[in-house]
Amino acid sequence: MNRQKAIPTIRITATALLMALNIIMSSFGIPVPGGHLYLCDAIICMAAILLCPFDAFVVGGIGSFLGDMLFYPAPMFVSLVTHGLQAVVISVVAHNTLKDHPKLASGIGVSLGAVIMVTGYFLGKSFIYGTPQTAVLSLPYEAAQAILGGVLAMLLCWRYHLCAIFREATGIYQKTA
Repeated sequence: MNRQKAIPTIRITATALLMALNIIMSSFGIPVPGGHLYLCDAIICMAAILLCPFDAFVVGGIGSFLGDMLFYPAPMFVSLVTHGLQAVVISVVAHNTLKDHPKLASGIGVSLGAVIMVTGYFLGKSFIYGTPQTAVLSLPYEAAQAILGGVLAMLLCWRYHLCAIFREATGIYQKTA
């Protein structure tokens, strides 16, 4: 099979595996005083750095929606929009800005994604639970989750060379590595 025909299959497979990993990571949290931290943000950020914006949306938005639908359905539509937008922004910035500095572009994208995630969940929880005061209580956990997820994704992608390994194995997005 030639490489060009294999890429759509590789894209679908990589997207599906990362989406499954997102669902798994949203099924349990790390208990912290007053709440939980979920590692799904690390998967979302990592997928957004590795994949095109559409595939990143599938992993981040649809994967988070399915994870919430299975384990905690109240915020599932908030997760769809928030994590979907977060993933798309990270992917667009990582792949389309500062082409000579992909690590910096990824860092900027992940930072913007963290702001989107925290803001999206604040607005979403304000609507779901009826008051912004209730949503304010979760802001520290949302911020910690966004920071932890972004740092883990950046470490995996750049310090531990996951971007290079992924691109070498798949041939996807060779232009930015």
